[in-house]
Amino acid sequence: MHGLAPVVVADRGSARLAAGHPWVYRSDVTRPAAQPGFAAVHDRRGRPLGWAAVHPTSQLAVRLVHAHDTPVDEATLVALVEAALARRAMLELAGVDGYRCVHAEADGLPGLIVDRLGPVLVIQNGCAALEPHLGAVLQVLQARLAPSGVLARFDGAAREREGLERAVRVLAGEVPEVVEVSDGVLRWPLRPHAGQKTGTFLDQRLNHLRLAGYARGAALDVFAYHGGFGLHLLRGGAEHVTLVDSSATALAAARAAAARNGLPEPELVRADAFEHLRALDRAKARFDVIALDPPALAKRARDLPRALAGYKELNLRALRLLAPGGVLGTATCSAHVQEAEFLNVLADAAADAGRTLHVLGRFGAAPDHPERLGFPESAYLSFVLLQAL
Repeated sequence: MHGLAPVVVADRGSARLAAGHPWVYRSDVTRPAAQPGFAAVHDRRGRPLGWAAVHPTSQLAVRLVHAHDTPVDEATLVALVEAALARRAMLELAGVDGYRCVHAEADGLPGLIVDRLGPVLVIQNGCAALEPHLGAVLQVLQARLAPSGVLARFDGAAREREGLERAVRVLAGEVPEVVEVSDGVLRWPLRPHAGQKTGTFLDQRLNHLRLAGYARGAALDVFAYHGGFGLHLLRGGAEHVTLVDSSATALAAARAAAARNGLPEPELVRADAFEHLRALDRAKARFDVIALDPPALAKRARDLPRALAGYKELNLRALRLLAPGGVLGTATCSAHVQEAEFLNVLADAAADAGRTLHVLGRFGAAPDHPERLGFPESAYLSFVLLQAL
């Protein structure tokens, strides 16, 4: 495992690592790895910078594991998994069996995601250096969490960039088509083989509850997916909830979740969110609570200008629909959109809508999705609660 020669990075790459960022791009590597694996990283003067997952052709050529001059071996990886699980054990997760167990670089494990979905675990891996050691990782997860089954969701585009095959397969035990997951309040029937990401989105768990504290009257959940915001608003006392999503499958899952929890059936609208918000605006509809939780509009840095325009359009339309005194819960999960930029977009949207807003709170992802200082991509989720005057 220690056969790779040290990878040498340019001054710009060295500065990134020194600032706490774990990534060095291929353009900032002066002596790349011969093959994927774990290797020492040196600056151009030969000074050690740590050990990293390295790749000869991926854009992410260096993904630092630690800043010590100690080789990364399988025991290192096992210890990192153990530490990630120990951190989750310290969280208040009473009654919650849908949460993230391993959060990639934020837990020191490049490219590795592990989610608990009720009785099963779902794994994603987008790091070629880590791939040969997934068996050892799996042993730790089985020993500590005793899942009834483990599913590999190896279907993400990141695997292609690392030269890895894309597939969905059961790694251990049995993984049924539908599992039931609790967020501590509601229970959700989920399809781990087919849903988005690992089967659902777990990072907004606490934000669902925060917005539900303002539930009343008519509520609108846009980009609803399984209805995380909308069903909590129903439970919280909203009289009528409309879920908008482009996926009929997602809306059917939301209907099933409402029935499972004994909630009134929400109104389901299959539509493009941008077009439907414009149609509601033309109809002069009004809502007391609105949730906006779009997918990442800026997947790459060059997408940022278009993404910011998209976020402004969505929030402008939502603010035009918001009743006086109404509450908007709005989010961005684009790693390239920092919170300050998002707040500027919201201020611009408010100005164009002629609305005065109070900020009720600013939040990130649930703590099982930890942020790593110096690594802004790990602070990818911004959720803002606003009240219109």
